[in-house]
Amino acid sequence: MAKMNDIHPGARIGNNVSIGNFTTIHDDVEIGDGCEIHNNVTIFPGARIGKNVKIFPGAVIAGIPQDLKFRGEITTAEIGDGTTIRECATVNRGTASKGKTVVGSNCLIMAYTHIAHDCLIGDQVIISNATQLAGEVIIDNNAVIGGGSLVHQFCHLGRNIMLQGGALVNKDIPPFVKAAREPISYVGLNTIGLHRNGFSQEDIQLIQEIYRIIYLSDMNVSHALDLVRETISDSPIKNEIIDFIANSGRGIIRSAV
Repeated sequence: MAKMNDIHPGARIGNNVSIGNFTTIHDDVEIGDGCEIHNNVTIFPGARIGKNVKIFPGAVIAGIPQDLKFRGEITTAEIGDGTTIRECATVNRGTASKGKTVVGSNCLIMAYTHIAHDCLIGDQVIISNATQLAGEVIIDNNAVIGGGSLVHQFCHLGRNIMLQGGALVNKDIPPFVKAAREPISYVGLNTIGLHRNGFSQEDIQLIQEIYRIIYLSDMNVSHALDLVRETISDSPIKNEIIDFIANSGRGIIRSAV
């Protein structure tokens, strides 16, 4: 009779966890209560999986980084509570750079997505089918990433963005916007997503005014930020946008409008 699955005795598995046939769980793995691990899943050392996570067939969690600088250091791949990892998705563990790869809580990581070493994914993020994230990408809460997107290493995608499918991303995308076209560009606010996530009409009008200055005033970014600081009343939203852009390592996307 074929061996149905292979679970290392050192794996720490919570209560009410279901594990399908032909799944392999290595040592130094933690799986929280109520998880549903389907058939043919591989979970390597360093996986830290929260409660009520669903992992579908063919997924691989905490595989070693595809990074030539990796020297076998002890690192983790962390999956937050309530997240779903669909078929054949891969989440590599971290390197010495950050020490961990993180996927937050209540995310949906669709089939064939790759999340590389040291990526930091926030909560309630949706990453659609076959998206590929290079190393050390940051995606903030409530972002929606269209299918088949390719995101360059070190890019930062702000919260509540909407990214079109098939996008080639090599710049940072500031929060609350829609990004589309080729090259990837600002095309307006993610208005529907903002409404769905409880932003008031006043908040949305404020965000629109800030991005009107940044993207539609014919100023360079530093001068546009100065104008935002001078003319827009202080608020957490204003400060978040300014801080994101001012600290952008790769520079932000340009406007297509």
